[in-house]
Amino acid sequence: MPLGPGVQLLQRDANGLVALGKPAGVLSHPNEDGGESRSLLRARYDMKGEYFEWQRPVAEGTGAPSEETPAPVFRLWLLNRLDSATSGVILAATSEALASAIRTQFRQKRVRKVYHALVFGKPRLPSELWRDRLSVRRTGGHVRTGAGGGIPAESRVSAVRTGRGHARVSLLKLEPLTGRSHQLRVQCARRGLPIVGDQTYGDFARNREFSRLSGHKRLFLHSLETSFEYIYRGGETRFFAKAALPPEFEEFL
Repeated sequence: MPLGPGVQLLQRDANGLVALGKPAGVLSHPNEDGGESRSLLRARYDMKGEYFEWQRPVAEGTGAPSEETPAPVFRLWLLNRLDSATSGVILAATSEALASAIRTQFRQKRVRKVYHALVFGKPRLPSELWRDRLSVRRTGGHVRTGAGGGIPAESRVSAVRTGRGHARVSLLKLEPLTGRSHQLRVQCARRGLPIVGDQTYGDFARNREFSRLSGHKRLFLHSLETSFEYIYRGGETRFFAKAALPPEFEEFL
């Protein structure tokens, strides 16, 4: 696969389900006006079909491609997305039939996703269930999520570690039970625990100070683990993928 900058292959099963590790700053797929050089794959993306497409190199000794024997074409169907500022596990499939089967798991909420986030402050309790009502607006190609709407959002939250020194940060484990746009970022901010580096819902003054101390400007939200079971071609498969927590999360813990 023509992997994008810093992208890693984490896992691939016998059916062709693929987990990739996406760094912060990399697009899940190119935008309509371009971006192949900084997306998950350096390849053309079909927005309607939701797949990447590229030509495989011709095997050595078989001759150059021609009209009669064109270079083979490979496709990879994208199954979920992460904001460009978020790092971690992202899934894809090597066939349309498999992609359809996995998307059914997402629709039926059978996919377990675990995130880690570095936040300013310290949670009141070691573990909680967060329930909110959100509003989601899409204008000019941008998504903005706010509190007080009619869309339910739930997440399980637990404290992993509390920071040291002047940064006053905590590492949280976040498991979204619903999949709303920017859900975790808004839920953290609502409780006075804004995610470090969040330039939309976060604490801008603290972000600037943290960036000055650490030298990092990224959003400190990471998709750590994805797991689920699925049935495909009559067989049941359990899939698990993990993207190691980036080292910059550990610096103030």
